[in-house]
Amino acid sequence: MKPKIDYNSDGGMCSSSASVSGEDTPNERCQSPTDFDYTSGNKSLAEKIRLRIESGEKFFSLEFFPPRTKEGAVNLLARFERLRLACPLFCDVTWHPAGNPGGDTETSSMTIASAALNYCGLETMLHLTCCNLSREDVTKHLNRAREMGVRSILALRGDPPIGQDWQPPENGLPYAVDLVRLIRDLFGDDFTICVAGYPTGHPDASSYEDDLLHLKEKVDAGADFIITQLFFRAETFIKFVRDCRALGIEVPIIPGVMPIQSYDSLRQIAKLSKLEVPQEITDILAPIKDNDEAIRNYGVQQAVTLIRELFNAGVAPGIHFYTLNREVATTAILKQLGLWITDPRRPLPWRRAANAKRSTETVRPIFWSSRPKAYIYRTRHWDEFPNGRWGKSDSPAFGELKDYYLFYLKSKSSKDDLLRMWGEELCSEQDVWDVFHCYLSGQPNKSGCKITKIAWNDEELSSETSLLQEKLSEFNKKGVLTINSQPNVNGAPSEDPVVGWGPRGGYVYQKAYLEFFTCQANVQALLKVLPSFPRVNFHIINSSGTADYTNCHRHRPVAVTWGVFPGREVLQPTVVDPVSFKVWKDEAFALWREQWGKLYPEGSPSRDLLTRISETYYLVNLVDNDFPRESCLWDLLNAMFAQRQLDNMSDFIQQDSDVHLSDGFDDLLNMMKRQNSRGDTSYTHYTMEELVEAAHRQEVHSDEIVAANEGHQ
Repeated sequence: MKPKIDYNSDGGMCSSSASVSGEDTPNERCQSPTDFDYTSGNKSLAEKIRLRIESGEKFFSLEFFPPRTKEGAVNLLARFERLRLACPLFCDVTWHPAGNPGGDTETSSMTIASAALNYCGLETMLHLTCCNLSREDVTKHLNRAREMGVRSILALRGDPPIGQDWQPPENGLPYAVDLVRLIRDLFGDDFTICVAGYPTGHPDASSYEDDLLHLKEKVDAGADFIITQLFFRAETFIKFVRDCRALGIEVPIIPGVMPIQSYDSLRQIAKLSKLEVPQEITDILAPIKDNDEAIRNYGVQQAVTLIRELFNAGVAPGIHFYTLNREVATTAILKQLGLWITDPRRPLPWRRAANAKRSTETVRPIFWSSRPKAYIYRTRHWDEFPNGRWGKSDSPAFGELKDYYLFYLKSKSSKDDLLRMWGEELCSEQDVWDVFHCYLSGQPNKSGCKITKIAWNDEELSSETSLLQEKLSEFNKKGVLTINSQPNVNGAPSEDPVVGWGPRGGYVYQKAYLEFFTCQANVQALLKVLPSFPRVNFHIINSSGTADYTNCHRHRPVAVTWGVFPGREVLQPTVVDPVSFKVWKDEAFALWREQWGKLYPEGSPSRDLLTRISETYYLVNLVDNDFPRESCLWDLLNAMFAQRQLDNMSDFIQQDSDVHLSDGFDDLLNMMKRQNSRGDTSYTHYTMEELVEAAHRQEVHSDEIVAANEGHQ
């Protein structure tokens, strides 16, 4: 266990470049030029592409289509989360006219694009087709996309319904070039505009050369870059780029690549796209058409070879993947090319949203650190976001969270999986404590299932939490149910793989922090011992807010994380704010019922138990301000339990003074006698040393007091 990190030496620096043409070695390069620019969210996608091209750094992007069900939307967001780890430059979401793409449902194109941008932190481009839409409809969709933060549009004509010929709509936009003009005329540079290119010519074009002229029209109308339709041979794209340049098309051209993942899907896509699959590919696939794994393996190697040829030819600044909402093949290709980047460094301790209006946000309350999507949802209507300092917070206008089943807040695990982890039946509070204990300790539950999440954190433990894992699991076993924590850190290099964040060459600091639920008896004992720990700020509150104890200023936040970096002001990204804590407590207590309790039938003992806990337990946060020294929070919790034991013994002895206990409790009894001799039956504040020593003795002899209590009963 390593509760404190203290660094007194400079951190190192690394630099390497991507391997894309030769060896299959992982890419260990540093972050892109914009990753640690705290105003980089203001840069348009066109600017980000330009910066990558100027740096010579290859990039990739990913295409997805909206799923058909809410469960599919949850799964797609989980896929976004996994693929986000590789740092794609952007993703795009297709426009499905048959599925109400501009609506509010979980499966609409607009909603999926907003979720990718705002809740998964991915730069996101939305497809928009003008087929069968009036100008008013197109304008309405563009306004809504802009309101959601989407600033990049792939402008397409779209296809008519199956079986119908193309007819320009009345009061509509006949072609993609008209859509590009409309966007520029109405919105100026608010949107980055991408258009489609066809390396073998659009199937409806009169000729390849004529299609190139139409492409130049779209670029001249205001398109910023081009993504191509899929193709199978490198020379097809190389020729296309040369022909575009000869015609005066100078914007970036990104090749679109679709990994072959099954025989049937390849045939279907080729049919819809009116593409001819090369005979050499057909000859290889035909004998293995019923072996999906073999086809997928071939598809990976075919794509890797194709992309390497493009990179070696110097014609492709990056690659756009048509994923078909799958990730295995794309991940394998990226890793073989060295484009799968997993740099552990973070710009800030929490994940930033990709929405441009949050681009200057640098401060958040620590309470939502494990539920960042909920925080973003509750602050989505803010006009400004804290930058530099949280400031005075008399009344931060957090939105209400009433629907805990919004698909982007829903657990990625099924109900059956959650029940296996959290218990098919809960018979006592100890059963609940054991869930927290197993989650933190890594031990399987009594059914042999590993617990990888709790209602307050849908992810596995972070590497930072592992520094506190031993102590956390110990106290959770005893009913201190932690939902948030951080160790104290005194000058760790910003490159540290566990607690580091921010630009290289800096140092980060943080105060020890604990947040937990616990019962009323523990809270009463905690309030008695807290005066012996003057370096600790605390805030203790029940679900209704009728009990609210704190030694903090009611409207003044406490910084718990900060960093100093070359050439910058001090960054203070995480605070404990009393007003925000009261907002958070409603959400935190509700999760007992909404995310856990509702797994069980109404009126069941398990559900009633969780409801009772939500109504009777308290939520506590503790901050140890003396960050250069070993944290005293563990001693504080030990003192709380010692005080609790004293309270229990006092009640017990008053009932039966003839009970004999072993000498192991002499100190505890003497402390009680000292209290009684002063006639003080309220809050007696023992020294920290007395209480901690008593707690250690209590652990050794706890079986004796239990036996004595049982005998008395």
